[in-house]
Amino acid sequence: MLEDRPGLMKAIRDRFAHVDVCPFEGPRIFFENAGGALRLKSVIETSAAYAGYPDNQGRDNPASKALMAAIDNGKADMRTFLNASGGQVFVGESGTEVLFRLIRTAALGAAPGGVMLGSTLEHPASRSAMARWAEVTGRPHLLAVHDDATGTVGLDAYLALITPEIRVATIVQTSPVTGMSVDVAAIASAIRAKAPDCFIIIDGIQHASHGDIDCAAYGADGYAVSPYKVFSRHGYGVGWASDRLTDCTKEQVIGGAAETWELGTRDAGAYATFTDVVDYFDWLGSNFAGDTNRRARIEAAAKAIHDHEARLMAAMLHGTGNLRGLAEMPGVTVIGGTGTEGREGVVSLTLDGMAAGDLVQFLGDEGIRVHIRKDDHYCGNILHPLGLDACVRVSVCHYNTTAEVARFLTAMEQAVTTAQAG
Repeated sequence: MLEDRPGLMKAIRDRFAHVDVCPFEGPRIFFENAGGALRLKSVIETSAAYAGYPDNQGRDNPASKALMAAIDNGKADMRTFLNASGGQVFVGESGTEVLFRLIRTAALGAAPGGVMLGSTLEHPASRSAMARWAEVTGRPHLLAVHDDATGTVGLDAYLALITPEIRVATIVQTSPVTGMSVDVAAIASAIRAKAPDCFIIIDGIQHASHGDIDCAAYGADGYAVSPYKVFSRHGYGVGWASDRLTDCTKEQVIGGAAETWELGTRDAGAYATFTDVVDYFDWLGSNFAGDTNRRARIEAAAKAIHDHEARLMAAMLHGTGNLRGLAEMPGVTVIGGTGTEGREGVVSLTLDGMAAGDLVQFLGDEGIRVHIRKDDHYCGNILHPLGLDACVRVSVCHYNTTAEVARFLTAMEQAVTTAQAG
């Protein structure tokens, strides 16, 4: 466990900016990680350096060659992080834009007819792209229905919809609202068994900072990451596309290389900052694995992150020390139940007698940054079936501590008392 190794948690937190102090508001606990993780200090430094370089790619001068080397290094690190030896890795405008492009290419490149399959658990990034290109290509868009009680969607929900007619399928790896993960490998395998030519696209945006990514094991054709949710910054998304998806006709500059997904000159700093992220995982994993293989250290880091966050989730839901957890607090309802198995760093909740917005403010006044999620185009798929107009999302990452969870539980006890008195 990260907190069990003397000095390790301090070393982790020292690598991130604004860990416990908001530059605008002052001291606070950051439990809004699902909306965007803390930034590595190295990412901030790299971003500033590359923003200042006047030279461009593809020139015969040392500066240009250095930029091209950074891009090559970044792509190699993306492959290692995603465990994707084949296909193509690329940078796009955002994780959402990458998903739209992967899905559009798949829908237009698939065999005519058939259907497109997703689920009601999905973020609107993939669900909207699927709806759009199902309409354009004249295909039904089928949805496996998630389980309100568990906050996830299992293989059983897909089985009745899996037929040889599926042309494109999308799977969300972790819900950004419930925090519950999905067995993407099992679902992809079941789809592939009946529809071997189906293009399968995975939304890994919420999952990426909480556990390992293994594109080689998923049997999918596309994967998307939003780097600002994995300790990097806004302004770019990372995508992986299989060789057969890359072979489909897609938007390209005329005369460009057939395998190229990027459009125009991308920011070399984006690739360089992703290398910073992979360097961080490598460093963290080196504390647990003596293996000199970069991928092995990344996997060791992912396991350490998973184990630590599982401890934080157990403390938040079921208590720590003499503090009771959310599951025992009167009036508190946790969306998707109070189980910890498969939960990746997120708890969304409501409190009887206190509106979600008021609870966000109450916790903010206690120095704890959380966020409201509303029954809107982002979260309505989860909240509307429950009859909720809003909830409070509390989201942790591996640089958060058990002591911070204890402070949150103390503040929640105060909120419960206030709600009951009101």
